[in-house]
Parts: sequence; structure tokens; C-alpha cells
Amino acid sequence: MKYLSIILIFVFCSSCESQTNNLLLRKQLISDWSIYPIYPRLTKSNKSLNAWKDEYKYLDSIDIYGITYLSDGLKIRGLIAAPKKTGKYPCIIYNRGGNREFGALTAAHGAITLGRIAKEGYVVIASQYRGNGGSEGKEEFGGKDVNDVIILTDVLKEVKKADTTKIGMYGWSRGGMMTYLALTKTNKIKAAVVGGAVSDCFESIKNRPEMETKVWSELIPEYKSNKQLELTKRSAIKWVDKFPKDVPILMLHGNADWRVKPEQTLKLALEFEKYRIPYRLIIFEGGDHGINEHKTEVNDQVINWFDRFLKDDEQLPKMEYHGR
Repeated sequence: MKYLSIILIFVFCSSCESQTNNLLLRKQLISDWSIYPIYPRLTKSNKSLNAWKDEYKYLDSIDIYGITYLSDGLKIRGLIAAPKKTGKYPCIIYNRGGNREFGALTAAHGAITLGRIAKEGYVVIASQYRGNGGSEGKEEFGGKDVNDVIILTDVLKEVKKADTTKIGMYGWSRGGMMTYLALTKTNKIKAAVVGGAVSDCFESIKNRPEMETKVWSELIPEYKSNKQLELTKRSAIKWVDKFPKDVPILMLHGNADWRVKPEQTLKLALEFEKYRIPYRLIIFEGGDHGINEHKTEVNDQVINWFDRFLKDDEQLPKMEYHGR
């Protein structure tokens, strides 16, 4: 009886330990789309019944979940989109733009932004970042909140359909900055895509001084006393030597983008040249910050990039100078 008690205690403790080690705390399926503001945009009336519009019929082939996971002990909220069909799928971590509630993830992001990637055969996961969208903690705009992105490579291990040997990262605007930062802090990303990405905060201040007064000075810890240091930490142009040389990066930018001027991406590409970082740069004529004028082409380029390096296991480009 004594030995049985010891065994039971051991099993109970082991069970408790495995539970406390779980990062994914909640995963709730979005099943009733009619309660969300995006619903009328996604559907059309058909004899008093609502059906998906043709361009959104893919929603029948994927599942979208609201999630809560742990990052540095904080409960962080986010989204997951994945194919319904059984199987293992490569993964993409999507990094949202904006700050605080501006740009916060909604059901619309799940249906459209994440959903359009998931329908191509990917598990897509996204973070609200700490302090946003009901997440605990305080946002730092590229400080400790970068951990909320990096930890998703481990959160994915708890998602049955996720093939965590094949993880890509995709970020837009501030999310592009988060992607650049993450690439220097983890070796678990195989390919990356950035769009309208912030890569030089000093240039951003020149073009949009309100970013300093209304965003960074309010969100970045000790900003006023350590301005130069904190901006440097968030400016990829200042630490290109820290980028991995085995992660191909697709850089997308509109040349009519006033929020993040295309010069930031152009200058970063020249630095990538110096350090032989594998990249492809596409500048879209007349494209705004979201490159909305070329949305179909942008979506195609994103999927093609991830297909090449995640699904097809394409070899890395030969970056040494060569040829006749």
C-alpha cells in the first residue's frame, strides 16, 4: 500500500508538471460568424439563406480559433487558422502591424489575412502582443513583446496539425520590424516575408514625428532617457550583421507608402547586399502602405515564397559572387 501511494503521488505530480508546462492555454473555435461585423462582407443572400461569397468559400475548408498562450508568464491572446483536412502542415507566424488597439487582430484578420494563407495548406498563428487585445502585460513596441512572437515556435508544438520543422514568419509594418528582431533571436525560422516594414526608426521620426510623441515615447520603457539606444535596438539597418544567412527574406514595399517610406527597405536591401543575406526585393509602383493596389500579386508572391522554402524545401540561393 505504501508503494502504491508513492506511485500515485508520482503520477499526480508528473501530470501537474506536464499541465503547467503547457503554453497553449485556450483554443476556441470561431463557429458562429454571424456575430462578427465582418460577416456581411463575407456572405451573400441566397433565397433567404446566407452563403459565403465566391471569394470566401475557402472558409468552409479551414478552422479559425481564438487562442490564449503563455509568454514570460503572461497570458497573451491571438489567432490560429488551419486546414480542416487531417494532416501535418508547414507553419507561418504572422506579425500584425500597428500599436495598442490600432491594428489589433479581429475575426476579420482570421478570415481574410490568416485564412487566405491557411487555405493554401498552412497552419497560421498570430499574436496580439502583450498589453493588446485582452492580453496581459504592457506593450513595448519591439522590446520584450518580441518574446510573444518567438515563443510561438514552441506554442505550435502543441498544435497537432503543425509541422514545426517548417516554420516561416510574415510581418507587415511594425510586424515587419518584429520579424527582423525575431530573426536575430531564434534559429527556428526557415523563411520570412515582410511588407512595408519599419527598419529605421530614426528615418520614421523624420517623416512622421507623431510616431515619437504619440507612440514610442508612451510605449518604449525609459525612452526619454535612452532614446538613441532604444531606437537603435528597433532599427534593423543598424544591426544587419546579426541577421542569419540561411533565412531567405522577401521584402515588399509600395513606392507611394507615406507611413513607412520605401527608402527604408531600399537602404536595408543595400545592407543585405554587403552581408550577403539572401533576399528578394519587390517595389510596387503606386503601392500604398498595404500595397492595396496590387493585393492579388502580393498574396501570390507571399504564398510562392513560402511554398518554395517550406513546402518544396528549395535549396538556399547561392550568395557567393559567381557566373561567367
